[in-house]
Amino acid sequence: MELFLDTANLEEISLYGAFIDGITTNPTIMSRYAHNEHYSLVRKICGMVRGPVSVEVNSEDFEGMVQEGQKLATISNKVCVKLPCTFDGFMASKKLSAGGIPTNLTLCFSPTQALIAAKCGATYVSPFIGRLEDSGHDGILLLEEIAEIYQANEYETKILAASIRSVSHVVQAARIGVGAITLPPHVMQQCLEHPLTHKGMEIFSRNWENKK
Repeated sequence: MELFLDTANLEEISLYGAFIDGITTNPTIMSRYAHNEHYSLVRKICGMVRGPVSVEVNSEDFEGMVQEGQKLATISNKVCVKLPCTFDGFMASKKLSAGGIPTNLTLCFSPTQALIAAKCGATYVSPFIGRLEDSGHDGILLLEEIAEIYQANEYETKILAASIRSVSHVVQAARIGVGAITLPPHVMQQCLEHPLTHKGMEIFSRNWENKK
């Protein structure tokens, strides 16, 4: 299973770089850090990680998505073009995938969207489990349904669990056996630590000092 960090902050990427396989971004994240140097920032990020860097297009129509995706792909062979689960996004994924450009179909909220993403040759499909749960639906159930469909039909598209809100989401997604999970930095930090670990260290340190 691949583990991605959902950020475009170079300091965060450097801090957690030893634990991650790649990066995911979106227009909102990029707007915080790009400072009108979108492509330059993508290039820097690609140079910091060993795996894929998902970069989302801003275009909403098929032709615009394809042109933007092709341009993004020239930055680095690590770039994975992120496209929305819309008619135009699916069509753009089919076109780009046929040309050897990896794609990530994002904002997936249903098993049928994931099915179409796989049929269009997407490298990844990103179900937004946290956002789905915000609307009163079961995000983990969606992951299970997609995993079952992909396994039954032997699709190669990887499930990339996104919109992760908690360590519990990480554990549940990993138990299902998704292909990848992308974590916001604060959840990544929570995965690395546990209160009992720190408490145990304090006890060991105190016992060692008392022995001296």
